[in-house]
Amino acid sequence: MSDPSATTPTPSPWGRLLLTGAAGGLGKVLRERLKPFAHVLRVSDLAGLGEPQGPHEELVPCDLADKQAVDALLAGCDAVVHLGGVSVERPFEEVLEANIKGIFHVYEGARRHSVKRVVFASSNHVTGFYRQSEHLDATAPRRPDGYYGLSKSFGEDVAQFYFDRYGIETVSIRIGSSFPEPANRRMMSTWLSYDDLTRLVQKALFTPDVKHTVVYGMSANRDVWWDNGAAAHLGFVPKDSSEPFRAKVEAQPPVAPTDPNAIYQGGAFTAQGPFE
Repeated sequence: MSDPSATTPTPSPWGRLLLTGAAGGLGKVLRERLKPFAHVLRVSDLAGLGEPQGPHEELVPCDLADKQAVDALLAGCDAVVHLGGVSVERPFEEVLEANIKGIFHVYEGARRHSVKRVVFASSNHVTGFYRQSEHLDATAPRRPDGYYGLSKSFGEDVAQFYFDRYGIETVSIRIGSSFPEPANRRMMSTWLSYDDLTRLVQKALFTPDVKHTVVYGMSANRDVWWDNGAAAHLGFVPKDSSEPFRAKVEAQPPVAPTDPNAIYQGGAFTAQGPFE
């Protein structure tokens, strides 16, 4: 798959850019693609980082629940792409450590070390209890569909607070479904290609005066539930679409009308748990 940064002019790179969650699914995708955006890319996760990929990459394992470790992780960084944390619905105690304590520690580190910009991997699950027949923009009241969605909603509040009080700018990307291709009918609306993800992160890193901007991360799909008009200043124009996969997806057995994947924007997340 082509690298969008090869054809899109990049403003002056950040000095040191931190990527958290670098060993996760999207972290692995962005690790190489973020390198043109900074002189030094610092990558972090609990484990699984492998070896440094060249002289301009730093590997710093870190537990996001460890405040002192996260503070050290942020030292010397100019901007952060924060993907780290639990990325699926899990018991609250797990989500609390990685996602809720973790996002607080990241912003406290950003405050202490004068980090200028955060790109926060929020989620469509912040509004997952809306029905698929509803059309939303970033001003719609949040309706999280689980503990994971609650943690991302909290993260957006943290981002707003740290902008209002300390001037740290954030773009919160409510990522839809970023995979090589959409896996089911729901993802035909929520799919975000890797190339469009890269384009969106680039806009989030380099667009001036973003304050705290919330944007839905989706490709130019035919049937969408989300309106990004409130984030138009980012200049993000997706170039891919889920349409080439429609025949393959629609060849799957029909989903029952009572299935959450056919009712709610958050799909199956709305029915997971309680974890007792």
